[in-house]
Amino acid sequence: MVQKRFSWWAVAAYVLPTFPLGYSWHLTTFREAYQRLDLYRAEVLIPLGLASMVVQALLFAWLYPRLFDTGRAAWLKSALQFGVVFGLLAWSFTTLPVAAKYRMTSVPDFLLLETAFTALQFAVVSPLIALAYREPRSN
Repeated sequence: MVQKRFSWWAVAAYVLPTFPLGYSWHLTTFREAYQRLDLYRAEVLIPLGLASMVVQALLFAWLYPRLFDTGRAAWLKSALQFGVVFGLLAWSFTTLPVAAKYRMTSVPDFLLLETAFTALQFAVVSPLIALAYREPRSN
């Protein structure tokens, strides 16, 4: 049985871009748009958001080599597959249920903002995670 290795680089490849991207997207760049949605509490709890990202990163890092090809030549294809599979999964967990359950001034505006964020997030992290698992060159 082949041992699937775990990569702390893959964890970093998820958390290090996701935290600043999420912070700047939600609390700086589109802050006024989210305020108009009347969705957030006055003071967001950043440690809970960071904890969520760490849990996601650990799971994604563990799952990646079990589900996707880590061969050197396949890294781009695997990155695209990862982005589609886990981007859609993340979107289904984070965007659709919030739109379905929470009061907000505009569901379409929320869906647009969060869909764009999720697409950007996975466009950034998917190739980085794939590179973290790409097999080294053989000599």
